[in-house]
Amino acid sequence: MKLFNCQSCGQMLYFENRVCERCGHRLGYLPDDDKMHAVEAAGDAWHALGAPEQLYKFCANAELDACNWLLPAGSEETLCVACRHNRTIPDVSCSTALAQWRKIELAKHRLFYTLIKLGLPLANRTDDPEGGLAFDFLEDPPQGTSEGAIMTGHDNGLITLALKEADDAERETRRTQLHEPYRTLLGHFRHEIGHYYWDRLVRDENRLEACRALFGDDRQNYGAALQRHYDQGAPADWQQNFISAYATSHPWEDFAETWAHYLHIIDTLETAHAFGMRVRPTVDRTGDLSAKVDFNPYRHGTIADIVEAWLPIAFAVNSINRSMGQADFYPFILTPAVIAKLGFIHDLVGTDRTAKAAA
Repeated sequence: MKLFNCQSCGQMLYFENRVCERCGHRLGYLPDDDKMHAVEAAGDAWHALGAPEQLYKFCANAELDACNWLLPAGSEETLCVACRHNRTIPDVSCSTALAQWRKIELAKHRLFYTLIKLGLPLANRTDDPEGGLAFDFLEDPPQGTSEGAIMTGHDNGLITLALKEADDAERETRRTQLHEPYRTLLGHFRHEIGHYYWDRLVRDENRLEACRALFGDDRQNYGAALQRHYDQGAPADWQQNFISAYATSHPWEDFAETWAHYLHIIDTLETAHAFGMRVRPTVDRTGDLSAKVDFNPYRHGTIADIVEAWLPIAFAVNSINRSMGQADFYPFILTPAVIAKLGFIHDLVGTDRTAKAAA
């Protein structure tokens, strides 16, 4: 994530800010130019200080404090490019459900920031009724009914997220029960969108054989593979070839887990780049744990450049977290086999981005 400033007073902002705390200007993010705009009312529309040639309106979900994105005032759309992918949202008349949905939208908008930055295809269900990207955010059925709990997952472009995942205590309980080192709303989105882009960029673009050479044969029975994983667990040596234990369950899950970690890494490195971060440990005599993030990973760098910068940054922030009594922020190991898989993802999104730019 890049850094943003208020265009009125220069105050540094978070991506989620709705109002500048220094000067009081309302704020709106415009994905078309990747800027956070300070805006002023102009009748029923808004004048953006950084884009004076056009009037804008807020996404309709801004009225529910669930979005701060802008779109042109004359657009027939009422929802922004991120929110128009929602197929089902929870009952916003329920204060608890509304609060949980707001947290979900914060994570989803960070996901869309990355997808737009990478230039990836984002057809919605209007563009592609059969396989366009869509989201269902669902509450569990009432206790005592015959219906089971909502399961987070992906099915032909439809990503379902259990609303309970926005409850920090519930999510931590599930993380512990499933022996996961990491479980967040943003992590869920990045994983499930990996399944969507496997369909779009691997299956539909005739890259199956290249993908199978690294991740394994996806034609094996998915249900049986998951059941075997839950019954037997991951192989003892799984860390040699997989980013997580769950990635061992099936090649689709290996791809989705690796995809998620690629997004984790490049977005965090962009933040490090924006802050001018440099790691130079005083006891590092070899320089192996020194790094200066002097490139934008969204635009430049090979996978070797990205990993070379990432490992020292991750080690440094893990050490800071431990000093605060917190768990490691990145408790994962990047082996050569995992780096090769990350390289496949890097080339995959780079190829798609280059093709779109040429078109």
